Amino acid sequence: MVVWGFAAASGEEYTLHLRSRLQPFKSIDQWQVVTLDRKFDPKSAAIVICDMWDKHWCPTAAERVRELAVRMDPVLKTARQAKILIVHAPSDTIRFYENYPQRKHIAEAPKITPPKELNLTDPPLPIDDSDGGCDTHGPQSQIVWSRENALLTIGLNDVISDNGLEIYSYLRGKGVHTVFMMGVHTNMCVLNRTFAIKQLSRWGMQCILVRDMTDAMYDPADRPYVSHRQGTELVIEHIEKYWCPTTLSAEFTAALTHGAEQR
Repeated sequence: MVVWGFAAASGEEYTLHLRSRLQPFKSIDQWQVVTLDRKFDPKSAAIVICDMWDKHWCPTAAERVRELAVRMDPVLKTARQAKILIVHAPSDTIRFYENYPQRKHIAEAPKITPPKELNLTDPPLPIDDSDGGCDTHGPQSQIVWSRENALLTIGLNDVISDNGLEIYSYLRGKGVHTVFMMGVHTNMCVLNRTFAIKQLSRWGMQCILVRDMTDAMYDPADRPYVSHRQGTELVIEHIEKYWCPTTLSAEFTAALTHGAEQR
């Protein structure tokens, strides 16, 4: 077991169990699951909720998002109690929130120039989502969403943005180093949005995917012809190999709850 982290400014650290993957021999395409403990300070952490919309053009995707929102909201409530910053990032819907104080607060915050981007490898995904990934019918990709799913609570101290530079600036301005990613879809927006895993990692942020708080856009009729759940797991494995470690929501909330009990 490896323990890694940084000194918390407040001296208050929680320990979280993470999962990653390593390739012992670069000449052999074999990967080994590794677990490690990560110490983090809630005051230096944030949650980014990616594209948990109210509607989706793919009916099964929309249903899975609703089910995910029901499980996600209690996790967010626990995080708020631990004073973790929560960023709601429902792309393409920011006009809906233009008069929300949570939107104005981040929009008016000072902008910080990101550092030179890290040159990170970006191998292709292990699944074929080229047709949109819907497992209900053919590709009909279109914007039908208008806001974040209403099952997710927006707290008074949360913020709302879908702009990568805006979110990066706000996180760094608040001294945030660790970003927990939740939302959909793992193989698309969670990786590729301007505020998501790839871009934040290239800017030097330490991302952690909460792997049971996400879902993929994948049709089992496409390569590699596995179930939807297995397709999602393959994308999560890909992220663990090339982008960032993952954790489970139960371990995340347990770490926060245990830390609260010790105070």
